[in-house]
Amino acid sequence: MKRVVSVSLGSPRRDFAAEIETKVCRLSVRRIGTGGDIKQAAGLLKSFDGNVDALGLGGVNFALRAGNKSYTLWDGIRLASLVQKTPLVDGGGIKDTVERELIPFIQSQAGWPRRGQTVLVVSALDRYGLAAALEKAGCRLIIGDALFALGLPAPFYSLSSFRAAACLTLPVLGRLPIGWLYPVGASQEATVPRFERFYRKADVIAGDFHFLRRHLPGDLSGKNIITSTLTPEDVHELKKRGVQWLAAAGPSFHGRSLGANMLEAAIVAIMGKGTETRPEHYPELFRQVGWEPRLERLN
Repeated sequence: MKRVVSVSLGSPRRDFAAEIETKVCRLSVRRIGTGGDIKQAAGLLKSFDGNVDALGLGGVNFALRAGNKSYTLWDGIRLASLVQKTPLVDGGGIKDTVERELIPFIQSQAGWPRRGQTVLVVSALDRYGLAAALEKAGCRLIIGDALFALGLPAPFYSLSSFRAAACLTLPVLGRLPIGWLYPVGASQEATVPRFERFYRKADVIAGDFHFLRRHLPGDLSGKNIITSTLTPEDVHELKKRGVQWLAAAGPSFHGRSLGANMLEAAIVAIMGKGTETRPEHYPELFRQVGWEPRLERLN
């Protein structure tokens, strides 16, 4: 049995524990939310260090990426520095590799996203690989980082213009408390409808579910969603709003889609200490353990 723990700055209401059988081994996975309390997260990371096979850090990344450039998130780096013995990951490796491959998989299985379709990417910094794959597929992007992270009605419509803005702002924004940039704690549960015109324009909505739900409108009839970190209750809400298709990079475990950090921690734990595991290996490792993307029609 391999033990994996995700320590998250998110709401403890989304905590869970489960055992998962794979083709390679059995996994014990547990998610612990701290409600945005960084000191509590620090204490948990230190207590699990050396006592589990892999750790995931949720609610904050080590860095954000735009193109070939990476921008440090200092809250994430400070937490990472507390872990000395156990492998610690933030999900970035999954986002850069497995999620890129998700787009051609959906196209082959369900016929979308199609060239010319409009995709609202709620945060390209959080999932640059996914945004790049959608642009490569010929989709028209609405890049919502300024909308969803900063509350500014200023979307970007190409990755090139977005990269230029990121280069100017991220060295400063990366030093802000993570709660200024990403929903943590109770704010992960709140939905305040806003920016509805951008949701309405989109054929597909893609990105982290906590960003996505932040301003979710009541009517999403016919929309397709690419996301992660879903509970069965989240899926029910999307179905009720009229979402047509739902896709996630990892499989459904009892109706739940795990966050990228937990998926990456699970893969690292399965491979074991001393094994050289690079992100480019993750798609093949997913296939070896028997994990396929989640793709289901809701309406």
